[in-house]
Amino acid sequence: MIHEVDEALRATFRSDALAGGQVAVVFDAPTRDWAAKVNAPTVNLYLYDIREDMRRRERGLLNEYDERGTIVARRRPPRYFKLSYLITAWTKRPEDEHRLLSSLLSCLLRYEALPAERLTGTLAELGVSVPMTVALPPPEDRSFADVWSALGGELKPSLDLVVSVPVTESPVYPAGPQVGEEGVRLGFSESSRDAPGPPAPTQPMPGGANLPLYGTRHAGIASRVAEEQAE
Repeated sequence: MIHEVDEALRATFRSDALAGGQVAVVFDAPTRDWAAKVNAPTVNLYLYDIREDMRRRERGLLNEYDERGTIVARRRPPRYFKLSYLITAWTKRPEDEHRLLSSLLSCLLRYEALPAERLTGTLAELGVSVPMTVALPPPEDRSFADVWSALGGELKPSLDLVVSVPVTESPVYPAGPQVGEEGVRLGFSESSRDAPGPPAPTQPMPGGANLPLYGTRHAGIASRVAEEQAE
């Protein structure tokens, strides 16, 4: 699933933003050691955070049908996970890096979701949109300066891209047998044992109301219990 998002982003950038230019698109961690080895124009998409998008979680179960339209199983709805990418441009001059970032930003702003024609594998089979946002303020519990500090590098201009990707892996619950048109038949025995006994005793209350008196057994129930014990 994550690798399919990587390939969709790489294909989109190469065809739209970079227009076939000689710029590499990589997903390495932009550490100090990695930056020292870069010797060609490079766009880096570093996946630095994965967490569930709680706003998109749905409750209940989804039905699965066979070729006759009969429900055969149920499963949970897809759960969306936010993949956060730190996008940076690496060239010999800051001006060229800014041009690359500008081109990447313009490309991303054209779409509210990953282009459907760029999706492959499981994402293509699902047939649902994969929404994404770019350059939004970071959550209160995270800052980009902390990300750079964890990488051991110097702060660098970057774009923050968040892709909400659906994940369909969940338990499958087999459905019970289908109810026929005849429905359910209920019958009552005519034996005296199964016949309803006298009503339960009541207790008179102020105002003329009679409430059931719980904790006592009326004669009908007592007689049936005695018969069963005698047997």
